[in-house]
Amino acid sequence: MNTFCKRVGWLLHFLQQLEDVFLCLLLISMILLASVQIILRSFFSGGLLWADPLLRYMVLWSGMFGAAVATRTGKHIALDVVSYLVPANRKAWLHLLIHVFSVFVSAALTWAAISFVRNEAEFGGTSLLSIPSWGWNLVFPLAFALITFRFCLAVVEDIFEVAGKSMQNAS
Repeated sequence: MNTFCKRVGWLLHFLQQLEDVFLCLLLISMILLASVQIILRSFFSGGLLWADPLLRYMVLWSGMFGAAVATRTGKHIALDVVSYLVPANRKAWLHLLIHVFSVFVSAALTWAAISFVRNEAEFGGTSLLSIPSWGWNLVFPLAFALITFRFCLAVVEDIFEVAGKSMQNAS
C-alpha cells in the first residue's frame, strides 16, 4: 500500500508540474506573439493575420487551465456563506458535501463539453491554421475533466478527514 501511495503521489506531482510548465509556456508564447504583433503593426504597418485569433484561443486555454490550477490549490471562486454558520465540528462534513456537489457539477460540465466538441467535429469546419474548430475547443472537456478529477481528490481527502475525526471521537 505504501509504494502505491508513493506512486500516486509521484504521479500527482508530475501532473502538477506538467500543468505549471504548460501554463508558463503558454503565457510566454502569448507575450512573445502579442509583442511581435505590436511591433509589426507599429513599425511596419502590417501584422500576422492569424496572430489575433490565435491569441484569443491561447487566452481561452490559459483561462481554462488556470481554473484547473485554481481548483488544485483551493483558490477557485467559492460562495461559502454557510461555513460561517456551521459549528466547527461539522465543517469537515460540510466540505465533503460541497466537494461532492462540485464533482457532480464539474462532471456535468465535462459531459456537456464533450457533446459540444462532438458537434463541432460533426458540423464545424476549419477555423485557424487549418486546424478544425473542434481541435481548438478541446480545452473545454480537458479542463473540466481535470477540474472534476481535482474535486474527486478533494472528496477523498475529505473522507479521510471525516473518518479521522470520527476515530478520534470514538476513542
